[in-house]
Amino acid sequence: MIWMENPTGQPRMGLVVPKFQASAVARNRLRRRLREIWRREVQQRQPSWDLVIRARREAYSASFEALQGQVLSWRETVLGAG
Repeated sequence: MIWMENPTGQPRMGLVVPKFQASAVARNRLRRRLREIWRREVQQRQPSWDLVIRARREAYSASFEALQGQVLSWRETVLGAG
């Protein structure tokens, strides 16, 4: 995950989901999962930053809970617990 301040005053997120020989269905499912985790868990507390999430190969086989745990771990490290 990479982040930097943005001039818009609103939090934004971008996703990089490489193919890794996965189908379009698998890539879209992973995008939807990551967007939902960001919307539920991070967006409300994120300052006006641009956040870019680059998925790893392991993310395709990870459960929603495992992905959520990774994002929450990042959130606690960067934004503080809460």
